[in-house]
Amino acid sequence: MATETEERLRARLRFARVISAYLPLGLANWLIRQGARRAALPPGIRREEVSADAVRCEWLIPAGAPEDQVLLYLHGGGFVFGLSAQHVAMVAELARLLGRRALLVDYRLAPRHPWPAALEDCLAAYRWLLRQGFDAKRIVVAGDSAGGNLALTLAMALRDAGEPMPAAIACLSPVGDLAGSEERGRTEEDPVLHPRAIRRFNRSYVAGHDARNPLISPLYGDWHGLPPLLVHAGEDELLRDDAERIAERAQHAGVAVELEIYPRMWHVWQLSLELPQARDSLEKIAAFLQRHLEATPHR
Repeated sequence: MATETEERLRARLRFARVISAYLPLGLANWLIRQGARRAALPPGIRREEVSADAVRCEWLIPAGAPEDQVLLYLHGGGFVFGLSAQHVAMVAELARLLGRRALLVDYRLAPRHPWPAALEDCLAAYRWLLRQGFDAKRIVVAGDSAGGNLALTLAMALRDAGEPMPAAIACLSPVGDLAGSEERGRTEEDPVLHPRAIRRFNRSYVAGHDARNPLISPLYGDWHGLPPLLVHAGEDELLRDDAERIAERAQHAGVAVELEIYPRMWHVWQLSLELPQARDSLEKIAAFLQRHLEATPHR
């Protein structure tokens, strides 16, 4: 049975769902930038802006965090919305639970910068970390929604280029298949994702490219040799199907994968930190990433 907190948040989601479909992107991102500057952080978290080879990023650094381990976080937002206050607060909490510094990538956005701009920026930030002296096995990657897509395509691009991959990947409600997203948006309902918003996101990012390209829709790619993977999705969200297919493809390719579907939860519910289910998910993600970071001894 849904709690009072869940019902209150669902009521808010109905408004945000429509806004995401109809508000002009320029205005939406201006509002998002204003809010992100005032994001509330847990005690003991230091926030710093940094340029990673001309890609704007932000450090979130818990007090006492080791200097040789890092979480690279790729935010969601349909590839068209920027780094929000909710994302900053959620990743700060995840960094606190993990006890490691997090680097948030403020990648370029569609439709002004369609694929592969966002992926290129995420790759640039990852390679920048390597040049700063971070060993690949001391780097873990996480992302939600579009950021989950970017986390997976980042790993595929690194593997195909013969470059070192991160120790592990965690995906929150990841986008796996943009080729079929428009049709699903016409026929199914989602508490967060409006059908018009799905079509808007898809067309803005794909922009005439082949949506079955594995670096756009990782479900069409080769999953062999990817890092251990954790996937969380909500029972009530449209992208539950993507999460289940991602876990199935990874498992068939021999990738160590863990999938959990949260009852009654919606798309990226972890952004609502007041939810017990959000805390539970973030704690499990932190434990998973920590386990793989600790599997590699200090140099």
